[in-house]
Amino acid sequence: MTPSAASSGTGAPGLDIPAVTVAPGGTATTALTVRNDSDIVEAYSLEVVGDCAPWTTAEPPRVSLYPGTSETVTLRLEPPRSPEIRAGEMPLGVRVLPAEHPESARVLETTVHVEAFHELHAELALRRRRGWLRGRYRLAVRNQGNTPVEVGFTPGQAGEELGFTFSPARPKLEPGESTEAGLRVRRGKPVWFGAPVVWPFTVDTAETGDREAEARRDESAVRTPLEAEFVQIPVFPKWLLAVLAVLLALLLAWFALVRPAVRSAAREAADEAVRPRPTPAADQGGQTPGAGPAAGTGVAPGGQEAGAAPGAAGDGASAEGGDAAGGGAAGGGRQSSSTIDLETPGGQTKAGTYRVPADSVFGVTDVVAANFQGDEGLLTITFGDRKITTIALETFRNQDYHWVTPIKIPANQTVTVEVTCAKPGTPATGRQARQCHEVVNVSGVLSRTTR
Repeated sequence: MTPSAASSGTGAPGLDIPAVTVAPGGTATTALTVRNDSDIVEAYSLEVVGDCAPWTTAEPPRVSLYPGTSETVTLRLEPPRSPEIRAGEMPLGVRVLPAEHPESARVLETTVHVEAFHELHAELALRRRRGWLRGRYRLAVRNQGNTPVEVGFTPGQAGEELGFTFSPARPKLEPGESTEAGLRVRRGKPVWFGAPVVWPFTVDTAETGDREAEARRDESAVRTPLEAEFVQIPVFPKWLLAVLAVLLALLLAWFALVRPAVRSAAREAADEAVRPRPTPAADQGGQTPGAGPAAGTGVAPGGQEAGAAPGAAGDGASAEGGDAAGGGAAGGGRQSSSTIDLETPGGQTKAGTYRVPADSVFGVTDVVAANFQGDEGLLTITFGDRKITTIALETFRNQDYHWVTPIKIPANQTVTVEVTCAKPGTPATGRQARQCHEVVNVSGVLSRTTR
């Protein structure tokens, strides 16, 4: 291509750059003529400026000319095949800088037409799905071309057993833009029993939307459809059939073998129950041998029941009035309880006691402690000389203890509750209390002892 010369001012070269068309990933050249109209030898540096500068070079980048001479400089354009190089017209500028007269530098502009190219990249994540009737997949699509496109999906399957739904069905992508589309594959009929059924299918991704895009289908970089599988699992697995077969066999065995045997045993037991038994001969006017006059009442002489141990009273106490269990308690005792109410100022320790009465034994079965204000500190419970528990007040509002076997406290011993108040709490009124307040209830059986 030979450009026509363009005149410039004194000391400036003549410049001319024809328009050029280039395809991304390819190479194109154009030229400009540099002429020295000055009366001295001049050197000219050529620098490409503008959006095309990263992929445009001047060959040679520097020329030296005698007065009245000229030289052609080639501009080589090599745009990369990238979505960043958008299709359309782009300005190209070349700055020519004289070494001796830098004030005479000039910039010549022209137009570069970048051709469009189309390239789609698609991926199918997790190409194998399992389900009873449907499976869900994700399609990742990226527009690696340099023009906006509308993407369409075309499913393929050997038969018509599967249905396909894409969401979105036709996404629009700018150059370099990516998107994800959902694919739902469904099967109309379930598989009840047997082995899983594998349904292979394909997904073709291409540009769509207009006739020109349809004509470019063969030029798309995505030529091989994506392959995937939908594994339709049976509703009832194989092992369930085996279990049902075993249960059926057991049921048949029951009706055939076990049930008749059970009926026979039950019939024999019923016959044995209703079989007549021999009646012993009556003696002494209908009385059994050895029966005295008190046999009809079931009470032995002296007011005791027939068959009772000698000396045993009817109320469970011994004849001498001692404890039935041999412990010396008169009778079984009675339920008793006592409440210890403690108010303790902050930073102090205070104790409350309950003393077991003389000639008594207190069998403790239940202890209930209440910290209704939410105080902070320690609470210690002692039965006689045995420490039962020490608990932090801040860990409970209500705490109870129960014993199946009572803990016995002898006469004149005490149940002691000791409270160390670290910080009074806040009751339901919402105002902090001035002192800690705890209530402990001790319940059990209070038995009298003999002297």
